[in-house]
Amino acid sequence: MFGNYRVVDHVVGQLAALGVDHIFGIDGANIEDLYDAAHHRPEVTAVLAKHEFSAATMADGYSRSGAGLGVVASTSGGGALNLVAGLGESFASRVPVLALVGQAATAMDGRGSFQDTSGRNGSLDAQALFSAVSLSCERVLAPADIVAALPRAVAAARTGGPAVLLLPKDIQQAHLAVEDGAERPADLGAPIGNPQVIAAELRRATGQVTIIAGEQVARDDARAELEHLRALLRARVATVPDAKDVAGTPGLGSSSALGVTGVMGHPSVADAVRAGSVCLIVGTRLTVTARGGLDDALAGVRTLSIGSARPYPRCTHVHTDDLRGSLRLLTQALRGHGRPNGLRVPDVVRRTELTPPPCAGPGLRYRDAMAVLDRTLPDTADIVVDAGNTGAAAIHYLPARRGGRFVAALGMGGMGYSFGAGIGMAFGRANGGRAGGRTVVIAGDGAFFMHGLEVHTAVQYQLPVTFVLFNNNAHAMCVTREQLFYDDRYSYNRFRPSALGTGLAAMFPGLTSVDVSEPDQFAAALRVALDVAGPAVVSVQCSADEIPPFAPFLTALSSNAAVTEQVSTTKENRADVAASA
Repeated sequence: MFGNYRVVDHVVGQLAALGVDHIFGIDGANIEDLYDAAHHRPEVTAVLAKHEFSAATMADGYSRSGAGLGVVASTSGGGALNLVAGLGESFASRVPVLALVGQAATAMDGRGSFQDTSGRNGSLDAQALFSAVSLSCERVLAPADIVAALPRAVAAARTGGPAVLLLPKDIQQAHLAVEDGAERPADLGAPIGNPQVIAAELRRATGQVTIIAGEQVARDDARAELEHLRALLRARVATVPDAKDVAGTPGLGSSSALGVTGVMGHPSVADAVRAGSVCLIVGTRLTVTARGGLDDALAGVRTLSIGSARPYPRCTHVHTDDLRGSLRLLTQALRGHGRPNGLRVPDVVRRTELTPPPCAGPGLRYRDAMAVLDRTLPDTADIVVDAGNTGAAAIHYLPARRGGRFVAALGMGGMGYSFGAGIGMAFGRANGGRAGGRTVVIAGDGAFFMHGLEVHTAVQYQLPVTFVLFNNNAHAMCVTREQLFYDDRYSYNRFRPSALGTGLAAMFPGLTSVDVSEPDQFAAALRVALDVAGPAVVSVQCSADEIPPFAPFLTALSSNAAVTEQVSTTKENRADVAASA
């Protein structure tokens, strides 16, 4: 038996069959048929964003939450172009996202029509544009082509990154004969890489093993598999900045945690790598941001890698698109007679903090504010961090929660990412099978002025999101650069003062939203903001003149001092106890 569906009905039906329950976007003439199709599928919610960039970051955050494939929809023209920065973040950070982009009808291609992006007769070429920020970009030119094009796009996205389908309006509206029950795309699973070459190297290892864990551990939800391997190897674990939640959180191998790698990370990571005999890179390419300060240490030890992309440093690499499966195989290969016999952990684990110079400016210091957050945030909270000085402070000082995610947009560093991503994570939490909990967005006022009015989206859907805005009335990282590299001769980057908390409370009646300037005020306001049923905002006054924990800035100041903490690993070295988890 065959059903007669529009192309958009087919698209939404396939996505629903794959478990997609939210589509993020903004309506418009050349995408409205998709919204009409979603309206008739009660299991799919079309979420209205305020800007297409934020809609793309909602899909990104939804995907990173563990809920499944993030989907964003946009109309043509300027709406489509607004997706580029958001998809660029997903592309650089290897986040699975599907973008459905409306186009003018094919009969108007190359004829000077409004928002023609066919690439014909001198018009802008959307396929060329989106191909640069996606793993796959296809323009559907015949209704029947969608049957194969959609599964191809979904499969491409699942390898880690965006896939784009360009859908002309007449194609969306066209009818398609599809056999009932046959419309679900095949789900063949991702190929599992064989880690035997890594197992052989680890069996021969003597001394200490260091693991650097990355974003694919989160993408493939391989946290438990990573911990089983770590315990078997009695390894020390560091994470890249945008994967803080994958290892070393309280109650999950915390005594093994070295901290964060890179320019916002902890200097002791390089010391641990240097002191080891093997460094195993798991699920990350180690970009410059993530490997700053590590190059010399990695060059001096045997370096192995497993993941979907080869790291930038030279190493023995095993490719896998299913990190969970490959880590299970690796752990199995190292058990019993295959267990390494020469491994040992050091008696103590050194953890260091960068120490920026003191600042006498108004408001809270970054470290003090992060200490308040650390004491107050529940174990289940998801944390989403924006770019800039605020993001550097959160990445360096604020631990991930035991049952929560920690996301930072370091692929493109697009300011304002966290507002949409936090909303996407809040929507995705239930679909990901996790219990209800709070999402906490940490952003600066510069990021707020770019995309912060997505707070209205959280208000509209009454989402449990707490927005913590660090208001220093500036693009503070640019102020710091002016001070350090241009002798503080001028500033183009300071703002006229604003009261964000008070302003948002006036804009959105009923929203809990306040301004604070003291640690005790912040702690009290935060407790209230975490307890309300819907969204809340706490705006924290701080100083644009405070230098964050960011290694390039401290190097420019010739301030390389670090505070060191030592954590005993005696229990893990005892022969009669299993490695601590």
